[in-house]
Amino acid sequence: MTSSKIEMPGEVKADPAALMASLHLLPSPTLNLEIKYTKIFINNEWQNSESGRIFPVYNPATGEQICEIEEADKVDTDKAVRAARLAFSLGSVWRRMDASERGHLLDKLADLVERDRAILATMESLNSGKPFLQAFYVDLQGVVKTLRYYAGWADKIHGMTIPVDGDYFTFTRHEPIGVCGQIIPWNFPLLMFAWKIAPALCCGNTVVIKPAEQTPLSALYMGALIKEAGFPPGVVNILPGFGPIVGAAIASHVGIDKIAFTGSTEVGKLIQEAAGRSNLKRVTLELGGKSPNIIFADADLDYAVEQAHQGVFFNQGQCCTAGSRIYVEESIYEEFVRRSVERAKRRVVGSPFDPTTEQGPQIFGPVQEILSFKTMDEVIERANNSDFGLVAAVFTNDINKALTVSSAMQAGTVWINCYNALNAQSPFGGFKMSGNGREMGECGLREYSEVKTVTIKIPQKNS
Repeated sequence: MTSSKIEMPGEVKADPAALMASLHLLPSPTLNLEIKYTKIFINNEWQNSESGRIFPVYNPATGEQICEIEEADKVDTDKAVRAARLAFSLGSVWRRMDASERGHLLDKLADLVERDRAILATMESLNSGKPFLQAFYVDLQGVVKTLRYYAGWADKIHGMTIPVDGDYFTFTRHEPIGVCGQIIPWNFPLLMFAWKIAPALCCGNTVVIKPAEQTPLSALYMGALIKEAGFPPGVVNILPGFGPIVGAAIASHVGIDKIAFTGSTEVGKLIQEAAGRSNLKRVTLELGGKSPNIIFADADLDYAVEQAHQGVFFNQGQCCTAGSRIYVEESIYEEFVRRSVERAKRRVVGSPFDPTTEQGPQIFGPVQEILSFKTMDEVIERANNSDFGLVAAVFTNDINKALTVSSAMQAGTVWINCYNALNAQSPFGGFKMSGNGREMGECGLREYSEVKTVTIKIPQKNS
C-alpha cells in the first residue's frame, strides 16, 4: 500500500559486500520486545472482554504464539459506540475543541510514533512477518507522514459563501459525520490504521476501529500513544476481534454513522449490504485489484523489470495494488521474461529481522503473470477487461503513449514509469469492484464530512 522504493536498504541490498559494510548504519529491531497492550481500548481505558474470551496471536515467520488478546464481541462494540457517541455529543471536550488543537493532537501523535518507531517496526514485523527494514523505512514513514498531513488540514476545512437569488445570505459548513466505524486488514496493519483514523479525527469525528484478528498488536500500541498524546476519552476506541462478530456488529450498528473498510471485495459487499439494511450509513470501500502493468518496447528495460518485480513481490506480494497482470510489447517479451525470472530467483527469502531479507513468510503468494501484446489498442482493451480497477501502470519513454494509456485505463490510480508510488497527498481508491470513495489527500476529507447549507433571510430596509 505504499512505495516499493525503500531508499537505503534498497540500495545496499544490491551489493552484499556493501550491505555487510553498512549494517551498523541500519536501524535495529527492539530485542526482547514486551507486549504491554493486549486488552480492548474503550474510553481511553484498557478493558477485558465482556465475554471473558481471549484469542492467540502468532508470529507467522515461526508459527510461535506471541501472546493472547482480549476478544471483543457485540456487547463490547456497543460499549465502544456509546463511548464514541458521548465523546461526539454537543458540548463535549472534543466537539468544543478548536480545529487547530485537533491538528496539534495529530502532530503530537506523529511525534510519539517517531519516538517509538523501532518498537512499532519490530512489532509490525513480529506480528505480520514483513521485513523489519520495510516496516521501519516504508510503513512507519507512511504513518508519520499521514498523521502530519492531516494535522495540517485540521483548521483549513472551510465552506463558501454563495450568491443566491433574492434577499438571502447563504454559506456552507463542513461538519463531521459522527461516529465512524473502521475495519482494517492484516497486510499493512499500522499504515492502514493511520490512513483510517487521521482524516476522521482531522474532521472532528470519533472512531471505533477493528484491526485484523491476525495483526492487532500495533493498533493496540497506538491506543496507548493516542491516550498519551492527549486525545479525550472515547474519541478513538479499538476493538480486537473477528470479522464475522465485531466487523459485522460495526457494519450493522445504528449508532455508527459512517464505515470505512479495506479488504476483500466479497466482504466489502457484505459491509455495504449491512450498512444499507441498518441506517444507510456512509460507506467507503477500498477493495481488491487485479492490476495491469503495461511495458512498451521503448521503456528502460532494466528499470521496468525491477519496477514490475517490486510491483508484484513487494510486501510478499500481499498488496491490493499488486501488478499481477504484466503486458509486455512483443518485440521485447522474451528478454523481459528472461530478466524477470533471473530477478525473481535472486529475491532473498528469510527471517524478517535479517537485514538481507526481501521476502518474509507467505500467507498468500505473488504470481507474476507476463503476457505479450502487439498494439496499443489491443493492450488497452485487455488491461481494462476486468471487474476490478484499483491501479494500473505504464512504462514508456513516449509521452504520447503514456498519456493515451493513462487516460484510457479504468483505474483509480495510474502510474507512469513507476509503481506503488503512493503518498499522503494523493487520493487513493478504485473503479468498478475495487471500491467506493477515496482515501488520502484532500479528497479523503470529503468522506468524513457532511456539507451543510445555511441560508439567512436579509430583511429589506424601507426607503
